[in-house]
Amino acid sequence: MDWLTHKIQAPDQACYQQALNRQAQLTKPSGSLGLLEEIAVRLAAMQKTQQPKVEKIWLSVFAADHGIAEEGVSAFPQVVTTEMVKNFVAEGAAVNVLSRFIKAHFEVVDAGLIAAINSVEIISDRAGNGTANFSKQAAMTQQQMEVALNAGKSAVDRALSQQAHLFIGGEMGIANTSSASAIASALTGLSVNDLTGAGTGLPEDKIANKTNVLKKALLLHKNNLETPLNILQYLGGFEIAALVGAYVYAAQQGLAVLIDGFIASVAALLAMEINAECQGWFFYGHRSQEKGHQLVLEQLNARPLLDLDMRLGEGSGAVAAVPLLQMACKCHNEMATFEQAKITTQ
Repeated sequence: MDWLTHKIQAPDQACYQQALNRQAQLTKPSGSLGLLEEIAVRLAAMQKTQQPKVEKIWLSVFAADHGIAEEGVSAFPQVVTTEMVKNFVAEGAAVNVLSRFIKAHFEVVDAGLIAAINSVEIISDRAGNGTANFSKQAAMTQQQMEVALNAGKSAVDRALSQQAHLFIGGEMGIANTSSASAIASALTGLSVNDLTGAGTGLPEDKIANKTNVLKKALLLHKNNLETPLNILQYLGGFEIAALVGAYVYAAQQGLAVLIDGFIASVAALLAMEINAECQGWFFYGHRSQEKGHQLVLEQLNARPLLDLDMRLGEGSGAVAAVPLLQMACKCHNEMATFEQAKITTQ
């Protein structure tokens, strides 16, 4: 796993400055396009060009099961993970519809379902038959964690082979908000009470049970949560580990990443704890309605592009934000300058 700490180059500062200079010449008051200007300038620096573009979008949805589900922490039974993967293959999920709209390349990766699905349309990169119940033991072995991290790395390699301009990682796994809440608490020291929400739609009494389960799990493992990778191994999910691997490797390869909601943002926080220079390559798609997401965004010092009360996961919130990146590029590339339009600036 040495690759996780390999150096990450910062986006090109000369291109960043050139893009800033162009923004200052476009026919608008300085700063009047707000965050659209920042997006375009950052993408220009990432892509080392004065004509940034977001045309080839790659979306990998990583799916895995969680042993913690047996503690009653989700509103849905665990079989729904497998059923939703089949729905992805049938192109019937929200993320499929949104991906078609933005013409993204969509793939689903089995990072560790309880049982493998026999389908050529699913990429099998399995770390195991779901994680163990982390309220009783470590979620995964170190070897399983390495496999799951590499599943994310491999997804980015596939994206790079198609010259993708943007990578989005989605996730599917019943009970994975429990894993994400526990990881976020261990990483930040924030209270589980503040980080634990309804997930798939738990009522208040079930949220209280979920919170208590996570408190006991954190107490059980408190002496084994010294590093980000320890935290991932003891509390994580295979799909979360795959996201972490994808985010780190994409940054190392100079590929822009658009982060989805709560679970994806926790994976981004882990990635940054492992290799801090990741941050320069991340955009954040939306603010999820899930309770702990705002707190995680604050830890990331992140400004999300959308706030639509979404809490679906799957990468859906990030996909919904893609047109903003595309419009930012279009404005940057196609607007006239004051000189071209013969508009007086003095």
